[in-house]
Amino acid sequence: MTTPHGSADGIVYRLARPEDAGAIEALDSSFTTPTVFEVTASGDGFGDGFGFLLREVPVDPPVHKAFPPEEHDEQGFAGARGPDVDADARTFVALDGGELCGFAAVGYAAWNRRLTVEDIEVAPGHRGRGIGSALMELAAEFARERGAEHLWLEVSSVNAPAVHAYRRMGFTFCGLDTALYGGTPSAGERALFMSRPCR
Repeated sequence: MTTPHGSADGIVYRLARPEDAGAIEALDSSFTTPTVFEVTASGDGFGDGFGFLLREVPVDPPVHKAFPPEEHDEQGFAGARGPDVDADARTFVALDGGELCGFAAVGYAAWNRRLTVEDIEVAPGHRGRGIGSALMELAAEFARERGAEHLWLEVSSVNAPAVHAYRRMGFTFCGLDTALYGGTPSAGERALFMSRPCR
């Protein structure tokens, strides 16, 4: 892969560097949504079958969610420099006029040939410009280089804007965890798993 990558609208894409840590941690990943995804279960999983119904429902007032800052150390920039970093991980950043406006952190697992999108965020003022899609395409390019069969990610059921963005990027629902967020500030939300082929 050749870096840095550029785009027609002046956004520059490149591998993250250790000095990007502060900007990544400070990036506003909050969102507001007038709809959420509601998950309901049916059946008991034995004699009468089992299933989940996923439907988008309006919420009033709209849900606003801000995530606590995460710590990104040099390990979070694996693949950015030299042979001493993790060859199966990358963090890509998007810069507008030199200012970091988005990033994607990904990791490849050889045992199941899956590239996991650990985190992807675009600052609110830069959303709707294709930056998330461009970052995801860099992830897909890296996935193909590593021999991955598919990209995989997890998203909260209340993050309807992200779910719709991932669907536009070609992701489909592939799983659900109703207990992943138990004991966290996100308790009550459901983890939705989505994947897309990368070949």
